Amino acid sequence: MGTLLDWSLLSATLWKVAPLLLAALAGALCARVGIFNVALEGMMLIGAFTAILGNDLFGNVALAVLFACFCVGLVSLLFAYLTIGLRANAIVVGMAINFLATGLTAFLLYAIFGVKGQYRDSTMSGLPQWHIPVIQDIPVVGELLSGHTPLVYLAFLLVAVLQFVLFRTVIGFRLLAVGENPAAAKSLGLKIRGYQYGAVVFGGVLCGLAGAQLSLGQVTLFTENMTAGRGFIALVATMLGQSNPLGVMASSLLFGFLDTVSTRLQGSSIPTHFTMMFPYVMTIVVMLFFKDKTYLRQSGRLDGK
Repeated sequence: MGTLLDWSLLSATLWKVAPLLLAALAGALCARVGIFNVALEGMMLIGAFTAILGNDLFGNVALAVLFACFCVGLVSLLFAYLTIGLRANAIVVGMAINFLATGLTAFLLYAIFGVKGQYRDSTMSGLPQWHIPVIQDIPVVGELLSGHTPLVYLAFLLVAVLQFVLFRTVIGFRLLAVGENPAAAKSLGLKIRGYQYGAVVFGGVLCGLAGAQLSLGQVTLFTENMTAGRGFIALVATMLGQSNPLGVMASSLLFGFLDTVSTRLQGSSIPTHFTMMFPYVMTIVVMLFFKDKTYLRQSGRLDGK
């Protein structure tokens, strides 16, 4: 037990939680404007693949991350056009994008790299680890806070930024008005579709960052369906956090911690298949006790119900 519960476990949790948190923030932003984004899983997967592809094309990690954000931004624009412009059911469109991402990334993996299942290039560099001066020399604190990738720090920075923007600025209140009462927002002259498009596309960029952290931060490779349901866990984290950035961060930390514990337990005598269930079992438990119907109303609102 002492080997399981140590400070390195908390440090590893920050690595695990970063992609979840980025995707959950994307879901929270979409929920703020009344859109139930089920496509987080597919967008993360496309982000993971295009980050590897961009790294292979440009040979630069920063350009690879930007390329992933651009590609997922285009996918999110498609999602926005179908759900906002054509008023299609958001859940149906989201699931379609998830299936599309699964098949498309597997197809492109073979078409571009000529491999099936997994692609890895030993010469490819992943995201760098930032060691913070002074802090890295502090016992415990340095082990916990230093040595992470830039996207890990960016994820937590975005929590503070979005918390301020959503609750302390005019644009934040406008986003809330668009999601809570579109008719009233429209009567005030707000361009509802413009705010919705902006929120969805920016959410897509966040999912691109989440995918890049998966394929270039935690490891430097791409595996078919490597998101493994993390997008759906991020969606539950959004719901559990009530679309509040601080609440989303807390729920993401919970799921990230359980994921880290399950990984740590794989080296014990407990069967691997049992330990891998931990984060998903918690997701089901949260859904059973989650009583808020806001997301159902939001998804129905897009259909004119």
